[in-house]
Amino acid sequence: MAVPPVIPIAYEPKSRTESIGRYADGQFLASITYAFPEGYRPDDGWEQHKRLYTVLHTFDAEGRYRDSEIWCAGTWAEQQLAPDGPDSVLSRARAHLAKLLRSLPRRSYTNIAIRPFQRTVEGVLFGLVIREDEEEAWAELYPDRLAFAEPWNGQYDT
Repeated sequence: MAVPPVIPIAYEPKSRTESIGRYADGQFLASITYAFPEGYRPDDGWEQHKRLYTVLHTFDAEGRYRDSEIWCAGTWAEQQLAPDGPDSVLSRARAHLAKLLRSLPRRSYTNIAIRPFQRTVEGVLFGLVIREDEEEAWAELYPDRLAFAEPWNGQYDT
């Protein structure tokens, strides 16, 4: 089965798709995710290259990509230096995500359906990208690495 032009993504509370839904101007997909820049090869000092991002992608009602707000909260190394409290990298990322979500008028958390898109920021690929090999095709959300495939019911695999 070919990849459909619009990919369903299921809303799942307390999971990696808990921050998706609809708002007054269309649909949104938000997350907090660690990522390495493209082409990075792990070596000593990898902790400085692994960055935590707060991401908000917006789409129109038909799932066409509109825009992204992508913000780096800090590195894995910074998180390890101060793992707890309101000034930790993770706490800052969570606070920023909450602020972004509050900015969406008439926001509701629900299933969405979006078209593939991609954007690179700070050398990191963000988007829903079509991938294929000899046996199958799928859509993969980057940098979260969530794969969507047959039966195209919105459920993801990691």
